[in-house]
Amino acid sequence: MTEKELLYVEDAINHEIYMIQTIKEVEDCLTDENLVKVVKKLGRKHEAILAMFMDLL
Repeated sequence: MTEKELLYVEDAINHEIYMIQTIKEVEDCLTDENLVKVVKKLGRKHEAILAMFMDLL
């Protein structure tokens, strides 16, 4: 991988970390169980994407 490609991967990893943190903050504010389930599912999706990027390295 070139240095530029590694920077793209780093940006993608940072984006996923940000999304996971934001989703957890939103989840803590929700009271509707249906919305909590949707947000948790979204969080798991981003955690899987983060794991995929980490596996690349």
